Formats: sequence, C-alpha cells, structure tokens
Amino acid sequence: MNEQACPLPTPPSPEEKAPMERMLAGRRIAVVGLSDDPTRPSYEVAQYLASIGLEIIPVNPKCERVLGRKCYASLREVPGKIDVVDVFRRAEFCPEVVKEAIAVGAGGVWLQSGVRSPQAKKLAQEAGMDYVEDRCLKVEHARR
Repeated sequence: MNEQACPLPTPPSPEEKAPMERMLAGRRIAVVGLSDDPTRPSYEVAQYLASIGLEIIPVNPKCERVLGRKCYASLREVPGKIDVVDVFRRAEFCPEVVKEAIAVGAGGVWLQSGVRSPQAKKLAQEAGMDYVEDRCLKVEHARR
C-alpha cells in the first residue's frame, strides 16, 4: 500500500484522542466501500484488521463476498451492533454514510486518510457519535 493511502500518523489532537481510543477498542468493524480488489487500500486495511482478530463486515452494494465474508449492500442490512464504521468513500458520500451509521446505532465513524467532510463531522457530533477523519485505522491500530 502506498504512503498516500495510509500516511504515517501524527499525534492526535485533544479533540481526536478520546474518540480514537474508543474506536480503536472496537471489535466489530463495518468497512463501507470495501473492495474485493486486493490492490485497493480498503482491502489491505480490512485484511490487516481481520488478521489481528477484529470482526470485519464488508459493506459494498457491488460485491457479494469480500475476504471470504458476506458483503452487505448498506449498513442497515448488517445484523447486530457495529462498533466502528470505517469509511472508504469520497467525501461527498460521507454525510449519507454517517446518517446510516446514526440510524443503526453504530458506535462511531472513521473516515480514512485523505477524506474530510465537515458535513459528516457535524452530523456525527450532533448525534453524540465518535468521529475521526483523515486517519488510517490500520496505521493507528499498528502504532498502539
């Protein structure tokens, strides 16, 4: 994976620290936009998270299975509680993902490196939901 997809981390800001810690403790991760292409960053991140014992739930309406797991078309279709929604979508799609995450009662939303959405952040904050943007979940897990 190239460094642009998951750059080396910077220390979290005071605003990011507590939400990051809570989400890094999550065990059940829905990966929105997870590709079945092993060369894509979403695949590599999800594969790593699975390798350290986390439950990965692929969410992508274009796939049936990813990493040997059933792929769901939306967060609303995922059975059970979701600790973290890890988002591999462009910024313009993130507010809708956050709305869905709120609707299903997810613990938090994590936008991957390079993705920032003021609207998604505002929605998550108004709902009292943990939110992190422009950080790689794999990199942050690995540095713990």
